[in-house]
Parts: sequence; C-alpha cells; structure tokens
Amino acid sequence: MAVNSFVALGDSFTEGLDDWRADGTPRGWADRVAERLGASRPGFRYANLAVRGKLLDQIVDDQLPVAERLRPDMIAFCAGGNDIIRFTCDTDDLARRFDSALERVTATGAQVLVFTGFDLGRMHPIIRRLRGRVACYNELMRASAERHGSTVVDLWGMAPLADPRTWGRDRLHLTAEGHRRVALRVLETLGEPVVEDWRAPLPAAVPAPWRHRQREDLVWMRDFVMPYVRRRMRGHRTGEGFVPKRPDLLPLDGGGQPAL
Repeated sequence: MAVNSFVALGDSFTEGLDDWRADGTPRGWADRVAERLGASRPGFRYANLAVRGKLLDQIVDDQLPVAERLRPDMIAFCAGGNDIIRFTCDTDDLARRFDSALERVTATGAQVLVFTGFDLGRMHPIIRRLRGRVACYNELMRASAERHGSTVVDLWGMAPLADPRTWGRDRLHLTAEGHRRVALRVLETLGEPVVEDWRAPLPAAVPAPWRHRQREDLVWMRDFVMPYVRRRMRGHRTGEGFVPKRPDLLPLDGGGQPAL
C-alpha cells in the first residue's frame, strides 16, 4: 500500500535515545526512516508519539488512541521492552495484552510494523539474564503479528547489534550507529531501496585490558543500574515528566535524500 503518513508508537527505542542531534534532541531510527520516506513523497507526514520509559499499558492508554484518531498509512508499534526489564514479568500475560493492543492497531487499516527484541547474548551477565524472557516474548509477538497481518521487523537476527559497541553508556539504548542500522533494516523490510547494508560487520575491536573492562562495569553499576533500582524501589512512575517529541501528524521539513 502507498505510505504517505507514518505514526511511531513506543518507548525510548522509538523516541530515539541515544542518537542525539546537535541540539540535544533525539533522532533515532523512526526519524531516519521517516526522513528517507519523505524525501521521495511530497507531502509525507510523520508523528512520533513515543516516550522514554513507557510500559505497554501506558503506550496503549496514551498513544494508541491518538494513532486511532490520526489514521496514518503506516504505524510502527514497539512495546513491552520496559515491562521485560522489570524485576518480575509474566511474559504470557504481557503477550496477551500486546495481542489485544495489536488488534486495535491493525483495525485502523494501517500497515503495521512490530519489532522483536534484541539478542542480549553478548551483553553484561546482568542484562543477559533477560535473554530468555526476550526470546519467549519474541515468539509470542510473531504469532500475534501473523494472526493480525502485521509485518515483523526482526531485531533479534541483527548480528551487528549483538556487539556492545552499538549500545550507549547505559547499555539499554542504541548509539547513532545502532539506530542507523535499524533504520536500514526497516527500510529493507518495507522494500525501500537502500545503498547500505545493515549486515556490514563493525570494524575489528581492539581488545580492552581486563582492568579497563572491570572499571567500565563498576561505573555502569554506579551510574545506571543502582539509580534504576532505587527509582523502582521508590515507586517511580516510568516516563513521568516527558512528552512526545512530535505529537502531530505534520509534513517533514527539508528535502533531498537525507543520510541515514
């Protein structure tokens, strides 16, 4: 189907953390995809309703009604990642709620993209403990996408993103290079022409000394893991205080073929 409007729903992955523009605002894979699609479609419109930290139910309550009202040609629906990383998570229940939400998303008549989780096999052992949850949720999402006629963007199979160098300092958000590769993967899935291949391997890594790796792990624990635990223990509501960066379905500025 012709895609002349695009709405992105989700959390920090879709908002674009940690892919920063010069002015300090997040860009991310969804902006990159919209910019490329808009370059060849006069009047192309785009909205990004994603907000960092949001859980599946928050995305459904806050963002899905807006998408239902806007009725775009294409919707990206990526949700559940923040539920997965919580202390406890019933993956089957999460998948049931995702399926119910996906039914509503597809009822808009839009072409719908859903996303598997990443393969965490090469991440820090603390993060790697979530790998089984992610794999289980992926398969349940795939089944849901098949039932509702949605298109799956397979992030689990993106080998370059298994490299920790494509992740930011918090080890939860992709770098600009990671987002660029996801954008290429999405465009390929849509059948859009691209001149670069997301499969291209990263340059060979220079082995880091053991002491350096240990120091990085300690800094990560101090600056990111422990603050997250403290916020959760205090009942902090995820995503509180943040709003969508592009809440209205408006034409994109600029022209030409933007670099991914």
